[in-house]
Amino acid sequence: MTQTIGVLALQGDVREHLRALASCGVDAIAVRRPAELAAVDGLVLPGGESTTMVKLARIFDLLEPLRERVKDGLPAFGTCAGMILLADRVEDGAPGQETVGGLDITVRRNAFGRQVDSFEEDLHVEGLDDPVHAVFIRAPWVEEVGPGVETLARVAAGPAAGRIVGVRQGHLMATSFHPEVGGDTRIHQMFVDLVRRG
Repeated sequence: MTQTIGVLALQGDVREHLRALASCGVDAIAVRRPAELAAVDGLVLPGGESTTMVKLARIFDLLEPLRERVKDGLPAFGTCAGMILLADRVEDGAPGQETVGGLDITVRRNAFGRQVDSFEEDLHVEGLDDPVHAVFIRAPWVEEVGPGVETLARVAAGPAAGRIVGVRQGHLMATSFHPEVGGDTRIHQMFVDLVRRG
């Protein structure tokens, strides 16, 4: 049976994630409504602007259903702002910033700096043989992880060397970078495999 994986389609690289997921052999759908959320076996929360995404999720009556489904075990994968949305704790957040939660991590919003500080780096990712070319755009990083969280990737060089930029905890995964950019679908495949195991 083919899995159906949704992409939260409120903002961000929705089309790119849908394309990457489809190339991994799943049915990929855009999710904007609670009924669409109820129909998926997994969900990608893309990059964008985390505070705007929470506001839009509330407007579309998706925020509470999202929290419930993640709490109930829906596999979810957050990239960049999506990582912030899945985090239990946020440093440098907007006043009163809310998240979906579920990942026992503390993230620092815009940790690498402004848009002009965006960069690319080849990263070693746990479970993959060859490096992943990672694109960071106004990205967060993980300040600390809880005991059940596995670190998947760290920045290798430069002033941010050693910073955690990829994590997995049970049915949840998150990266600071944008794996939907550039045509390498191995990170998406890791998530698809997690959904299939679920």
